[in-house]
Amino acid sequence: MTMPIKKVLVVDDSPTERHALTTILIGAGLEVNSVESGEHAVEQAKLLKPDLILMDVVMPGLNGFQATRMISRDPETASIPVVICTTKSQETDKIWGLRQGARDYLVKPIVAGELLKLIDRLSKN
Repeated sequence: MTMPIKKVLVVDDSPTERHALTTILIGAGLEVNSVESGEHAVEQAKLLKPDLILMDVVMPGLNGFQATRMISRDPETASIPVVICTTKSQETDKIWGLRQGARDYLVKPIVAGELLKLIDRLSKN
């Protein structure tokens, strides 16, 4: 059964990136919460139960790969799709991100159309 994506958690330590993603998502009619660290992402995933998490990788403390692994391996949050959004564009980074449990991987700068198409696709499967 597919669930439409309505509630998105944006995880990024950059206020600029959080604002840019939030603007795209709100423009598409989605509800957005944002946090600035991997630790908060893990916590908020359990509290908010978002339909999707957009996860940066390079953050102080718990990085996005570690937070993704914790969220995707915790029975309470394992069903929430995580999409990594990062400047790390190497194929090895992408493979590693997907191995941590991410459903997809977008390289910054995030293109609004690409992001919305991906959300649409995740809503359907």
